[in-house]
Amino acid sequence: MIDFYKYHGLGNDFIIIDNREGKLKFEKDIIRALCHRNFGIGADGILLAENSKGCDVKMIIYNSDGSSAQMCGNATRCFAKYLYEKGIIKKKTIHIETLAGEIITEIRTENDKVTKIKVDMGKPAFDPKAIPCNIECETVKNIKLKIGSAAYDITAMLMGVPHAVIFKDELADSDIIKEGKQIEESPFFPLKTNVNFVKILSRSEIILRTWERGAGYTQACGTGACASVAAGVVNDLLDNRVLVHLRGGDLIIQWDGQNNIYMEGTAKEVFSGKLTKS
Repeated sequence: MIDFYKYHGLGNDFIIIDNREGKLKFEKDIIRALCHRNFGIGADGILLAENSKGCDVKMIIYNSDGSSAQMCGNATRCFAKYLYEKGIIKKKTIHIETLAGEIITEIRTENDKVTKIKVDMGKPAFDPKAIPCNIECETVKNIKLKIGSAAYDITAMLMGVPHAVIFKDELADSDIIKEGKQIEESPFFPLKTNVNFVKILSRSEIILRTWERGAGYTQACGTGACASVAAGVVNDLLDNRVLVHLRGGDLIIQWDGQNNIYMEGTAKEVFSGKLTKS
């Protein structure tokens, strides 16, 4: 029997499993089955805790379609809360190894229960080779791209994973689903991309809707919130501290335009259970 825990960060939900002994191997069909909303546990992805040589712990992330993800902001908050409250890493500052590099999380507690998690999300990279994006320019900043029958003003970056940001006046779910999938699979993005649609309420407040690469229309996306604020800052549309309203709740994103981006928000344990190896 394998213990698992179900967590969510603003509705972006994950199955978390301790694999520090290295005994578990997950094939794509198993991942898809476990994440299935009707026939499995149901989740946007699976997080594995594994041993790390240079950090406190290593986080392996699988999307619900079975693909691997370099990192995820909401997953990181869930993972840090899990590590602390289950006694795996009993420190207020936790260094987590990911495929996108080291992530540092700061735990805030009340009565030894985690209330909020602040995450150092690193720096956004706007170089098209880093994203990657098939376009000739120094930075993918407010570039007009024709995708399908529509043209979009896109600011794109690597925020741990590829992100495209589009500022819109209206955010209709049907448009986000249709356009998000088209942009995700556009040949401009050879490794596909997360797609963020942003409505600006003020220089310090936005509404965000994200079509997530490998997961679809998600309740929340931490890296997407960071990417959206970064796009707003470099286009002089947003200030350095922004309240981001996502479908599942709110995040605070801070960026000075030069150094690392910081994300602060909550995470919650939903339930736990056991998996049979068969």
